Amino acid sequence: QEHLVESGGGSVQPSGSLRLSCVASGRYPDSSYCMGWFRQAPGKEREGVASIDAYDTTRYADSVKGRFTISKDNANNTLYLQMNSLKPEDTAMYYCAADPGRVSQRCSAKAAPEFGYRGQGTQVTVSS
Repeated sequence: QEHLVESGGGSVQPSGSLRLSCVASGRYPDSSYCMGWFRQAPGKEREGVASIDAYDTTRYADSVKGRFTISKDNANNTLYLQMNSLKPEDTAMYYCAADPGRVSQRCSAKAAPEFGYRGQGTQVTVSS
Protein backbone atom coordinates (compact mmCIF):
# COMPACT_ATOMS: atom_id res chain seq x y z
CA GLN A 1 0.00 0.00 0.00
CA GLU A 2 1.43 3.36 -1.06
CA HIS A 3 0.36 6.62 0.56
CA LEU A 4 0.72 9.79 -1.51
CA VAL A 5 0.40 13.35 -0.22
CA GLU A 6 0.46 16.32 -2.58
CA SER A 7 1.27 19.94 -1.78
CA GLY A 8 2.14 23.14 -3.57
CA GLY A 9 -1.11 24.04 -5.27
CA GLY A 10 -2.57 27.52 -5.18
CA SER A 11 -3.72 30.48 -7.22
CA VAL A 12 -1.47 32.12 -9.78
CA GLN A 13 -1.81 34.59 -12.62
CA PRO A 14 -1.44 33.49 -16.24
CA SER A 15 2.22 33.00 -17.24
CA GLY A 16 3.08 32.31 -13.61
CA SER A 17 4.70 29.23 -12.11
CA LEU A 18 4.00 26.68 -9.41
CA ARG A 19 5.80 23.59 -8.18
CA LEU A 20 3.80 20.66 -6.92
CA SER A 21 5.29 18.08 -4.58
CA CYS A 22 4.18 14.58 -3.70
CA VAL A 23 5.64 12.58 -0.84
CA ALA A 24 5.26 8.81 -1.11
CA SER A 25 5.35 6.40 1.80
CA GLY A 26 4.51 2.76 2.25
CA ARG A 27 5.76 -0.63 1.25
CA TYR A 28 8.43 0.39 -1.24
CA PRO A 29 11.74 1.69 0.14
CA ASP A 30 12.08 4.44 -2.43
CA SER A 31 10.12 5.97 -5.29
CA SER A 32 12.14 4.37 -8.10
CA TYR A 33 9.06 3.15 -9.94
CA CYS A 34 6.41 4.49 -12.28
CA MET A 35 4.86 7.71 -11.02
CA GLY A 36 2.95 10.55 -12.57
CA TRP A 37 0.52 13.41 -12.36
CA PHE A 38 -2.96 13.75 -13.71
CA ARG A 39 -5.56 16.49 -13.41
CA GLN A 40 -9.28 16.94 -13.50
CA ALA A 41 -11.17 20.15 -14.09
CA PRO A 42 -14.84 20.53 -13.15
CA GLY A 43 -17.06 18.85 -15.72
CA LYS A 44 -14.14 17.36 -17.61
CA GLU A 45 -12.52 13.96 -17.77
CA ARG A 46 -9.28 13.16 -16.02
CA GLU A 47 -6.23 14.02 -18.10
CA GLY A 48 -2.81 12.47 -17.71
CA VAL A 49 -0.23 15.24 -17.51
CA ALA A 50 3.19 13.67 -17.02
CA SER A 51 4.92 10.47 -16.02
CA ILE A 52 8.36 9.27 -14.98
CA ASP A 53 9.48 5.67 -14.86
CA ALA A 54 12.06 3.72 -12.88
CA TYR A 55 14.79 4.83 -15.31
CA ASP A 56 13.78 8.50 -15.06
CA THR A 57 12.33 8.52 -18.56
CA THR A 58 9.76 11.30 -18.69
CA ARG A 59 6.67 11.64 -20.84
CA TYR A 60 4.21 14.49 -21.19
CA ALA A 61 0.81 15.30 -22.55
CA ASP A 62 1.02 17.50 -25.62
CA SER A 63 -0.93 20.20 -23.78
CA VAL A 64 1.89 20.73 -21.25
CA LYS A 65 4.99 19.75 -23.21
CA GLY A 66 7.65 22.44 -22.95
CA ARG A 67 5.96 24.07 -19.96
CA PHE A 68 5.83 21.37 -17.28
CA THR A 69 8.70 19.27 -15.93
CA ILE A 70 8.32 16.12 -13.86
CA SER A 71 11.14 14.91 -11.64
CA LYS A 72 11.82 12.60 -8.70
CA ASP A 73 14.01 12.64 -5.63
CA ASN A 74 14.18 8.92 -4.88
CA ALA A 75 16.21 9.38 -1.70
CA ASN A 76 13.39 11.44 -0.22
CA ASN A 77 10.53 9.61 -1.94
CA THR A 78 9.31 12.85 -3.45
CA LEU A 79 7.82 13.53 -6.87
CA TYR A 80 7.69 17.02 -8.33
CA LEU A 81 5.86 18.83 -11.08
CA GLN A 82 7.33 22.18 -12.06
CA MET A 83 4.71 24.15 -13.95
CA ASN A 84 5.75 27.23 -15.90
CA SER A 85 3.90 29.54 -18.27
CA LEU A 86 0.63 28.55 -16.69
CA LYS A 87 -2.59 29.15 -18.60
CA PRO A 88 -6.18 29.44 -17.40
CA GLU A 89 -6.89 26.08 -19.02
CA ASP A 90 -4.41 24.48 -16.61
CA THR A 91 -6.86 25.16 -13.79
CA ALA A 92 -7.76 21.81 -12.22
CA MET A 93 -7.29 19.52 -9.26
CA TYR A 94 -3.90 17.87 -9.67
CA TYR A 95 -3.29 14.36 -8.42
CA CYS A 96 -0.09 12.47 -7.80
CA ALA A 97 -0.23 8.82 -8.88
CA ALA A 98 2.00 5.79 -8.54
CA ASP A 99 2.11 2.27 -9.91
CA PRO A 100 5.03 0.22 -8.62
CA GLY A 101 4.07 -2.79 -10.73
CA ARG A 102 3.87 -0.96 -14.05
CA VAL A 103 6.63 -1.62 -16.54
CA SER A 104 8.43 1.27 -18.17
CA GLN A 105 6.80 0.82 -21.57
CA ARG A 106 3.37 1.32 -20.00
CA CYS A 107 4.36 4.21 -17.75
CA SER A 108 2.86 6.87 -19.99
CA ALA A 109 1.45 10.26 -19.12
CA LYS A 110 -1.86 9.29 -20.68
CA ALA A 111 -2.12 6.29 -18.35
CA ALA A 112 -1.50 8.28 -15.15
CA PRO A 113 -5.21 8.36 -14.19
CA GLU A 114 -5.14 4.54 -14.23
CA PHE A 115 -2.17 4.10 -11.90
CA GLY A 116 -2.86 1.96 -8.87
CA TYR A 117 -2.38 4.60 -6.20
CA ARG A 118 -3.30 8.27 -6.05
CA GLY A 119 -3.25 11.11 -3.56
CA GLN A 120 -6.05 13.40 -2.43
CA GLY A 121 -5.17 16.13 -4.88
CA THR A 122 -4.09 19.76 -4.73
CA GLN A 123 -5.96 22.58 -6.44
CA VAL A 124 -4.30 24.76 -9.05
CA THR A 125 -6.13 27.88 -10.19
CA VAL A 126 -4.79 30.10 -12.97
CA SER A 127 -6.67 33.36 -13.25
CA SER A 128 -6.07 37.05 -13.67
